[in-house]
Amino acid sequence: MNNRLTPLSELIEVISMGPFGSDIKVDNFVDNGVPVLNGFNLSGIKLIEDQFKYVTAEKAKTFKKAIAHRGDIVITHRGTLGQISYIPEDSKFVNYVISQSQFRVRFKQNLVDPAYIVYYFHTNEGQKRLLANKCHVGVPALAQATTNFRLIQIPLPSLNIQLKIASVLLALDSKIELNNRINTELEAMAKTLYEYWYVQFDFPDANGKPYKSGGGKMVWNTELNREIPEGWKVKSLGKAINIIRGASPRPIDDFLSDEGMPWVKISDATKSNNRFIIETKQFIVEEGVSKSRNVFPNTLILSNSASPAIPRIMKIDACVHDGWLVIDKYSGGLTPEFMFHYFEYERPRIICLGSGSIFKNLKTDYLKDLKFIVPPELILNALTPSFKTISEMIYTKTLENQQLSSLRDWLLPMLMNGQVKVKDTLDESLAAEDNVKYQS
Repeated sequence: MNNRLTPLSELIEVISMGPFGSDIKVDNFVDNGVPVLNGFNLSGIKLIEDQFKYVTAEKAKTFKKAIAHRGDIVITHRGTLGQISYIPEDSKFVNYVISQSQFRVRFKQNLVDPAYIVYYFHTNEGQKRLLANKCHVGVPALAQATTNFRLIQIPLPSLNIQLKIASVLLALDSKIELNNRINTELEAMAKTLYEYWYVQFDFPDANGKPYKSGGGKMVWNTELNREIPEGWKVKSLGKAINIIRGASPRPIDDFLSDEGMPWVKISDATKSNNRFIIETKQFIVEEGVSKSRNVFPNTLILSNSASPAIPRIMKIDACVHDGWLVIDKYSGGLTPEFMFHYFEYERPRIICLGSGSIFKNLKTDYLKDLKFIVPPELILNALTPSFKTISEMIYTKTLENQQLSSLRDWLLPMLMNGQVKVKDTLDESLAAEDNVKYQS
């Protein structure tokens, strides 16, 4: 690969800042029209087409150079720095209004592939170059954002090599996106199944018909002040499952390390919608394990502070922070998968049990006293296989995504600096990566 550094100024066709904040007011937003970008939209390689606000086409025209188009790259210059994404040719919209905290760049198409440039700036080297002129006074910002961006110099292979490198990385990201969509559909199926059986009480009766809507007998429960199916019971949650608090050695910083037993913090749940915890960012040394709460694979845990009542299923041996509650010892056919959906559905009600002016902390005794409708074990046994199958399918895709992400992150700098040579197909590229990885 050519190691000559090329100034971006030689490659840029158009570069422009977003509008002034006063140009877009709350009363400018409408239900449909031209989307206005925000930081969330720049959290991936490609533009993430979600959580938009809109302005009318007429209003958008007034922003002139602040309109981004397909093929443009959008970069955050104030706030959450380091964000950079490109607008693909198959984007949902033709035009987008960039925010006051962003600028857009269009590169010369005969010299630059926008996907390659974005991938480059997602490497450690690229991030260092992009953030070289950041300021920390007040809100984080890039000083003279567009001027200094022009001055950045990067190693730039031929356009053909750029396209091949980007195609390998995009194929991996596309597979990850597909798996995420499949998992979203599977989660929706499980949620519908839970609500249909447990909330609406329309589980199949002896004749295979929906119980409640098919005229199944309902009985009044004085504890809940509502009807429940005949044969169902009401218990305190603490009588159906065991709830214990996690534990943290003190002072925690004395026990944290780059290796050892995985250490699960609340942020391991709040930064992802994934139902499983399969890895952690921090670890705890052996001396701290005995002073912590050790949990095992398939243990259900529930966040207790900061963002309370988020359920997660462990897939690794780990120690859990005292901001977690550990669920075990299920009775009457209950399973971690069933209780996962119970806590997800009941989260708004459970949050109301919390206390604290800044962080909502759950009182364990209140949670244990929460009234819980217990289906007959026969019903739970009929429901369990479906929940288990869906959960296993989600886990398989989650694990595959972890492996694909690791492969992509390993390949990214290697492809950029030429340590892994680009082949004509993804399969050949992955084979080359395997040879390098396992022979080194």
